[in-house]
Amino acid sequence: MTHWTSTDTTETQKAAYMAAVDLGSNSFHMVIARVVDGALQLLHREKQKVQLAEGLTEDLLLTEEAMLRGLAVLSQFADTLKPVPTESVRVIATYTLRRAKNSAMFLRRAQAVFPFPVEVISGQEEARFIYQGVAHFEHYQGRRLVMDIGGGSTEFAIGEGFLPIRLASRNMGCVSYAQFHFPNGRISAKKFERAILQAEQELEPIVSAYRETGWQQAVGTSGTIKTIRDMITGLGWHPACIELEHLLQLKDLLIAQENSLQLDLPGLADDRKLLICSGLAILIAAFNMLGISQMYYVDAALREGVLYEMSDRLHHHDIREHTIQSLIKRYSIDTSQADRVRGTALELFAQLRHSWQLTDELADLLSWAATVYEIGLHINSSSVQRHSSYILKNANLPGFNQEQQQLIATLVRSHRRKIKTEELSQFYLYSSSTVVALLVLLRLAVLLNQKRRNDFLPELKAQGKPQQLTLLLPKEWLEQQALLVADLQQEQLHLKKIAFVLDCPYLTECSLQSPGCDSSGADEE
Repeated sequence: MTHWTSTDTTETQKAAYMAAVDLGSNSFHMVIARVVDGALQLLHREKQKVQLAEGLTEDLLLTEEAMLRGLAVLSQFADTLKPVPTESVRVIATYTLRRAKNSAMFLRRAQAVFPFPVEVISGQEEARFIYQGVAHFEHYQGRRLVMDIGGGSTEFAIGEGFLPIRLASRNMGCVSYAQFHFPNGRISAKKFERAILQAEQELEPIVSAYRETGWQQAVGTSGTIKTIRDMITGLGWHPACIELEHLLQLKDLLIAQENSLQLDLPGLADDRKLLICSGLAILIAAFNMLGISQMYYVDAALREGVLYEMSDRLHHHDIREHTIQSLIKRYSIDTSQADRVRGTALELFAQLRHSWQLTDELADLLSWAATVYEIGLHINSSSVQRHSSYILKNANLPGFNQEQQQLIATLVRSHRRKIKTEELSQFYLYSSSTVVALLVLLRLAVLLNQKRRNDFLPELKAQGKPQQLTLLLPKEWLEQQALLVADLQQEQLHLKKIAFVLDCPYLTECSLQSPGCDSSGADEE
């Protein structure tokens, strides 16, 4: 193992370290860097072949053997990452853990050997990270197409500078295609034809949009495209780039062999032999369908994109803030009301964060949920929580991993009226008590700001215990708010059904003699 740590073990030195880990379908990658004078300096790279996708059954279940391979590598990575502060490590999981029905089981087992949270990201988010890695690594004046062939999926992006314009992820990868089209390394012209045809069919939905957008340069990243580039240069066909004629020549060269394990070609490592035919078929399909004339290789990919985004967050340039602002503009969200609800939610959060052990990240997620909770109003004011949740769950939200996106959608889905426990999703990164805590804060913030007025609320004071919140409101003020008192009493009943106690002194004294009604709407849906 490469020794990369310096002899300086002070907190200042350690705090400068950052690491990105990519749990891919074929290999696990790790990159360690530090910030020097505002720029990233790469210190160490590590790659371990795991082939998770090979262990994904037809029923989309990871086999025990595949899990054990992954856990063994994570244990090694954990040892290497010891000098890096936990908060400076970001771990991203892609296609296979995105698709596997039992990925949560693997992630729970990983916690025993790997003390860093794993974020499972969407295909579009994966494509965005890949594009950012390329854009930061190598400047280009013009529009650029980026392609990355992974073990289980292939990502495409078009962008200018640091701004991605189009992002796509297609379910075709060198491991999955190798298993299906080239089992045990067997090669034939017919197998190639079938693999290329399936890849072309997979690409068909994005072709017109990508061709219409256009680009001036095409680049490829990661191991498969690098291997093909190295083979072409090693054979003396071109010193720098990949062209379709080279790919077709390479295909004919491979077909002349009966099995890929027998291949002895420059640039082709032993661990790539079983994957080279499938990777080549996917690349040929992309050249054919997208009309690519030349492709250059760039030695940067998803993990570099993750590192650069981590660096941006250190300088308070969080892509997630830009995403939320885009939603506000696109869906014409009432920002005055959003500001009121967010302000109340964060005020309560600040008073309860110690007793409920809440973190800055949770404050951000609560803030964003409070900002967009009415995003579905443009569809219909009736059941706005359902419409809002649907948008947030299914929209492309750059910067958010799948669990963050799911958590915000879950909070918004239950921000008013009855709480359906079956819709409080199970999370890997967030405990159930954390989800409930954030939900209670959002619900109270919405309830207390129903009048949509800046001058309505008195000073709020709150105290917390596990599964309990005491909300202190002035008695004389409550005596003037009969409708709010009724709503708070109704909220106590809603929260009781999820085993949460909302205590509000003076509530009974200030209530009307007749039973209170829920002003947020009697119709639950």
